[in-house]
Amino acid sequence: MRPPAAHRPPFRLLLVEDEKRLALSLAKGLRAEGYAVDVVHDGLEGLHRAGGDGYDLVVLDIMLPGMNGYRVCGALRAAGNDVPILMLTAKDGEYDEAEGLDTGADDYLTKPFSYVVLVARVKALLRRRGRSAQPVLRVGPLTVDQGARRVERDGAEVALTAKEFAVLEQLAVRAGEVVSKAEILEHVWDFAYEGDVNIIEVYVSALRRKLGAERIATVRGAGYRLVAGD
Repeated sequence: MRPPAAHRPPFRLLLVEDEKRLALSLAKGLRAEGYAVDVVHDGLEGLHRAGGDGYDLVVLDIMLPGMNGYRVCGALRAAGNDVPILMLTAKDGEYDEAEGLDTGADDYLTKPFSYVVLVARVKALLRRRGRSAQPVLRVGPLTVDQGARRVERDGAEVALTAKEFAVLEQLAVRAGEVVSKAEILEHVWDFAYEGDVNIIEVYVSALRRKLGAERIATVRGAGYRLVAGD
């Protein structure tokens, strides 16, 4: 059982941002929300601090001195660190977002952004990470443990990012049914998403690479269906 809110220690956030004025502003705002926030301005230092595995979430800029955010994120995932990562960047475009997600980031926010949206995304990622136990779903060779947020294929664990798991979870709870992109966005993103609905394709592609292309069928013009059999 989780401790009462009044006795629960604050979530620990690591903010890796080289724009010092922005970092100071974001840290001040997040602390006002009740989070414990550490700030570093260099990619190498960010990797070192995040690698300590004491953080509940990392807010990671992409354009950093020492080591860019893509490499920091990739190194953390390669080391088995599954801390949720929200990437920040001044760059824009579908390619940049796909690249960030391919390295293992859980979410992506393009500057300039609304502080309200940033907080909503932070809360969404933390909520998914700390969600209480839910049923275990079995779809063909896949086992989706909603409480532990763990996925196995034929008994072997498959590492997924928080957002990949959330997309798979929505397909698994409705296994065999067609789930539209709009429905996935509505349930997986806990904020007013204003980007391209086709970002779902990035996550589905990642899931197909990890779980097998045959597991997720595309129903043209309608959405996706998680397939139990071959």
